[in-house]
Amino acid sequence: MSNDPSTPSGSPGDDGLPPEIMKIFRDLNGGRDLPPQLVEQLKAMGMAHADPAQVAAMTSQIQSMFAPGAQRKGVDVTAAVTAAQEQAESEDHEMGERERGLAEQAVRVASMWLDQVTDLEAPALTGAALSRSEWIEATMPVWASLVDPVADGLSAAIRDSMTSRLGDADAPDLQAMGLPAGMDLSMLTQQLAPFVDTMSSQLMTAQTAEAVGTLSSDTLTATEVGVPLLTTQVGLLPGNVAGFAEGLDVSLDEVWLHLAAREAARMRLFTAVPWIGPQILAAVQAYARGIAIDTDAIDAAVREVDPSDPAALQEALTGGFLNPSPTAAQRHALGQLETWLALVEGWVDHVAASATRDHLPHTAAMTETIRRRRATGGPAEKTFAALVGLELRPRRLRDAANLFAALEERVGASGRDGVWAHPDVAPTATDLDDVLGFVERTAAGGTDESADLDAALESILREADEGGSADSGRDPSGDS
Repeated sequence: MSNDPSTPSGSPGDDGLPPEIMKIFRDLNGGRDLPPQLVEQLKAMGMAHADPAQVAAMTSQIQSMFAPGAQRKGVDVTAAVTAAQEQAESEDHEMGERERGLAEQAVRVASMWLDQVTDLEAPALTGAALSRSEWIEATMPVWASLVDPVADGLSAAIRDSMTSRLGDADAPDLQAMGLPAGMDLSMLTQQLAPFVDTMSSQLMTAQTAEAVGTLSSDTLTATEVGVPLLTTQVGLLPGNVAGFAEGLDVSLDEVWLHLAAREAARMRLFTAVPWIGPQILAAVQAYARGIAIDTDAIDAAVREVDPSDPAALQEALTGGFLNPSPTAAQRHALGQLETWLALVEGWVDHVAASATRDHLPHTAAMTETIRRRRATGGPAEKTFAALVGLELRPRRLRDAANLFAALEERVGASGRDGVWAHPDVAPTATDLDDVLGFVERTAAGGTDESADLDAALESILREADEGGSADSGRDPSGDS
């Protein structure tokens, strides 16, 4: 095989293939020359006549995949941020001092109103006006953590498909490729594994960037989707808020204050109840880990992809590799997720309405508008649903809001918030089916404004001890 450095870039060498392509595959093969049969197959695939520009692009992309710092697994957060910001940049709203001041003031006022209706606090959090680009950068690490399990499953499926095709020399499709029966390509398939992992990473990175970039044009506040994407600020996106307010018969200032109250309430919950955020993230990740990859789609993409086009596999698989049939484990995770999202948004719905009712004239109308927005979702939310396979929406928001309203009526605001003390005492999906029953059980258990867990436990132990003393014929005081 020719190694003549004078051979023009992209021009076929003595072996009939451009030297750049031969070098790539020799590197993949540990620096060794390729078997003549594989060289012939590459020529049969059209590599000998590939356009020089295509060859250069392929060389650059594949070499970048094997560069020392190349991302091998999961979503490349830095690349995803850059791509998503480029998508959002054309219509982004540049933040000025006025917007930042409005956000700080709105959150400060909303926080004072919230202080009157809940004891949950997050005193270190202040209001922040975020552009779409800033929201993307701040939240992308969490989005990536949710998508990574899907990337791992996709990578494994592609590896299995390629290994199956290249490792089974008797397979009809392999013989149709012109490779001789019995040819051992196991070493090559092993060396292709990092390439496949990187290719899967690039695919998921591109799709995550597109999904989050699309969401950035729709979300009104930093954690509106109900997931703890940001835990350091009470963030609002003024450009999106202004667009949302245009369709309402409500002043922009009132819209700001209502949304600030909701976001500040949500952030108080995530901050003061440290277990709820991780529970939500764990449910999403559990669902993503259980996603079954459509192996037929993977096999078809691997079989039909043009090897001279590095983007072909990504294009072939975009949006078409998730198996829509959920497993039992996924259905369990989805049930947990829907319950947690409903409880969070139901609490936020009720508490924010209570906080703003005496201060904002359109609280009832705004509450109903947000409920409908959250219940139906939008194009941006559907984009992310196609990526992870689920929709982040609280399907039982109204039931949860009614539960917290009934709790407050029966046991007061402190009793209402007391159910967040531990996951074991928080409402379940079954409790959402029987709101009044849950309220009565909670009230009977002493979860009211004067309840104290230690005192209740001490009372139970004292009663048990007194019962034992009476059975033994001893005086309750302990004297004989």
